[in-house]
Amino acid sequence: MATVKVTITLPDSQLREIRDLVAAGRAASISAFVQHAVAVGLSDAAGWREMLDEALRQTGGPLTPDEIGWADAILDAPVPPVRIEADRRAA
Repeated sequence: MATVKVTITLPDSQLREIRDLVAAGRAASISAFVQHAVAVGLSDAAGWREMLDEALRQTGGPLTPDEIGWADAILDAPVPPVRIEADRRAA
């Protein structure tokens, strides 16, 4: 498999955790860890796509513009604040 060197930016804490895994022998290298993480992410994305495609197939296909508008209106509607009774907060 051909590989290409790339530069990525990670928070210090994540890089520290990856280095700790490499030092403990739980990952072969930083590159190997990142390659594995990318493979898992790509597999997850493909799985979600398959699940969405199947759900759409079972329910009549993609949403129509009217259905999208209805969903947007519901999701954008303000949510009233929830009141919690004083005695329930103490529980």
